Amino acid sequence: MADITRYPFVRHLRSSATAHVLSVRNGRVVQAATGASFWFRPLSAVLSEIPVDDRELPLLFHARTADFQDATVQMTLTFRVVDPGLAAARVDFSIDPGTGRWRGTPLEQVAGLLTESAQQHALDLLTTVDLATALTGGVAPVRQAVERGLVADVRLAETGIAVIGVRVVAVRPEADVERALQTPTRERVQQEADRATYERRALAVERERAISENELANQIELARREEELVGQRGVNARREAEQAAAAAEVASEARAHREQREAQVRADAERLAGAARADATAAYLAAHADVAPDVLLALAAADLAKNLPQIESLVLTPDLLAPVLAKLGGAR
Repeated sequence: MADITRYPFVRHLRSSATAHVLSVRNGRVVQAATGASFWFRPLSAVLSEIPVDDRELPLLFHARTADFQDATVQMTLTFRVVDPGLAAARVDFSIDPGTGRWRGTPLEQVAGLLTESAQQHALDLLTTVDLATALTGGVAPVRQAVERGLVADVRLAETGIAVIGVRVVAVRPEADVERALQTPTRERVQQEADRATYERRALAVERERAISENELANQIELARREEELVGQRGVNARREAEQAAAAAEVASEARAHREQREAQVRADAERLAGAARADATAAYLAAHADVAPDVLLALAAADLAKNLPQIESLVLTPDLLAPVLAKLGGAR
């Protein structure tokens, strides 16, 4: 809205940077600029303010598809006035010289024009497809149809309005129809979830079975190896016993052989010693063969005296010495 300052006989207008102002006097345009600021006489000036900024127009309308189902279309149009002079000639954008307000509702007229045109193009598309196709196809076909229709709309071009963008937010059926359409999908998703759950459980059971089989196989393998170990230990013990017996036998044979040799050596030694003693005795006897008995008796007495215990004192009586002396004298 333009700012108008009152003065005696004249007034001053100052518009915004996004508003195009037209000042017409006597059928001639005296001011036409965006963001204009000028003086004018209220009794002779005709003023129009046309916004040239981008405007958003939200739309929500119902449509009927080829299978006679109701659908709700929600979209947003972005438009702007590209030819302010042409727009001011086709739509009433005049403002009050005293207040700067629009005398009519020009933006509502433009919104109505855009709404009717956008709805017409959307309905032309939706009436040719069924509800399922409209929902599965998404919002792109509706957006493209509306955008092509608005760009080619001669009425908008003659009004100086250009549509910059079309955004279709959603195409939705009625609530009960939407629930009915969602039911198969929900059931399918639930079935997929149940199947995934069953598969996960089956996989878990299979893994547990595999683990149990592995544990059983390990136990069997351990038992088999333990049996082999026990058998090997028995074989080793038997082999050790056999080797110990063989070693004991060898040791016994060696000891017997050694004892036999020692006995034989001792026997040979004793035999040699006996032979030597016999030879010595024979030589001794041969040496004393010609000796007189008295000498032999004396020698025997000498040997006997050697073996007798020590005699501290010896008493010889005449009775003992007389026969000895007599024999000694006779011998001489």
